Amino acid sequence: MTEDTDLRTTRTRQGSPVQAAAALVGTAFLLVGVLGFIPGITTPYDGLEGAGHESHAELFGLFQVSVLHNVVHLLFGVAGMVLARTQASARAFLVGGGATYLVLWLYGLVVDDRSQANFVPLNAADDWLHLVLGAGMIALGVVLARRSRSTATR
Repeated sequence: MTEDTDLRTTRTRQGSPVQAAAALVGTAFLLVGVLGFIPGITTPYDGLEGAGHESHAELFGLFQVSVLHNVVHLLFGVAGMVLARTQASARAFLVGGGATYLVLWLYGLVVDDRSQANFVPLNAADDWLHLVLGAGMIALGVVLARRSRSTATR
């Protein structure tokens, strides 16, 4: 395979759809992580705690967040941006990250929102967003990587 088509390790010059998707998802997570620290977008901002279900701050008045939750979004965003450099790592980010979000969705369904086990913290809106994110990321990783492979073999 040439430099433009090696799906395992080589960066493509123009980028592939799976790489673009990983970069877009990474950028979205970076944005959400930053927004979680902005008063007015996160309300009540004085309810923002380091971690745990005691954090009463909500991003957009809907998604319960904490400092830990925001930092996880930032780190996940950085990972997406870095892993978007190759097709294989972009696919791994999307599929692996999607699987992680599906596990987090299940965790959120099982754990009581008011228990110590809800350390991230998560609420019902977070739970259902995690389902959509998980399924969407896996779909992007599988479909776009398959499309990249079929385009590369032509």
